[in-house]
Amino acid sequence: MSLLNPWVLLGILLAVVGSFGGGYLKGSDDEVTRQQLEIAALNAEARVKEQALISAIQTQSTKLQKANQDAKLAQQKRNADIASGALKLRVAIQAPVCPVSTPDDAPVAPRDSVQATGELDPAFAQSLVAITDQGDANTRQLNACIDAYNTAFQTINQRSKP
Repeated sequence: MSLLNPWVLLGILLAVVGSFGGGYLKGSDDEVTRQQLEIAALNAEARVKEQALISAIQTQSTKLQKANQDAKLAQQKRNADIASGALKLRVAIQAPVCPVSTPDDAPVAPRDSVQATGELDPAFAQSLVAITDQGDANTRQLNACIDAYNTAFQTINQRSKP
């Protein structure tokens, strides 16, 4: 048998092509397996982060509910104090100035340094305070939302340790 025999050359060519083809198929199978393992690891890491996010959101929700409950109790106490007269809301008032013609040499009476005040009606005081209570509730809710966002942002952007 000669090395220049076409059947021998064809056999050598098929052996070389077959070994490269087999290596290619084995390599692609190994790559698919590696990618599946990497996807599984990333999915597991995502589940851990997801559980951390759920826990953080539940904690923020619990804090908000507690803060709202505490505020509601304080509001009820304050409203009861306003209704009973134990707490009175006062506002500064300015006495009307009536133009009176006086001679130029008349002495001017000194004004009192004490500011005049007027007491608000209890129903009006409660209505006025209810507006501020709603503002406080909105502020608490927005702060809880900001805290939840910051916690989620930090959790999601946390780098996994290699």
